[in-house]
Amino acid sequence: MRRLGAILRLRCPRCERGSVWRSFLAMHERCPVCGLVFEREPGYFTGAMVVSYVIAVPTFGLIVIALLVAGLDTAVALLAGAALYLGLAPFIFRYSRVVWLHFDWVLDPMDSGDAPLG
Repeated sequence: MRRLGAILRLRCPRCERGSVWRSFLAMHERCPVCGLVFEREPGYFTGAMVVSYVIAVPTFGLIVIALLVAGLDTAVALLAGAALYLGLAPFIFRYSRVVWLHFDWVLDPMDSGDAPLG
């Protein structure tokens, strides 16, 4: 539950206190609290694209289903759903990167370039 809270607050996977994001769409290179390097290697966040897909498809589907239930025509629901989804895309981008960081940290918590915590 602690990790889920850290993900929802967009926090570092190691210390769970430092912010991953410097601004709305710019990440810190390192955790401002513990110094964890977020991008372990070039192309590291390619895995976050999979996470983004896993978040985006059900989100878009739920939006379209809600619009269809509200009585919109299928074509209109798809177009309106796409427009609504575009407003959510930056948030999905942010969360997909943080989820990826936490997933990777659980599988491989120590990178040779990082000092151990504590």
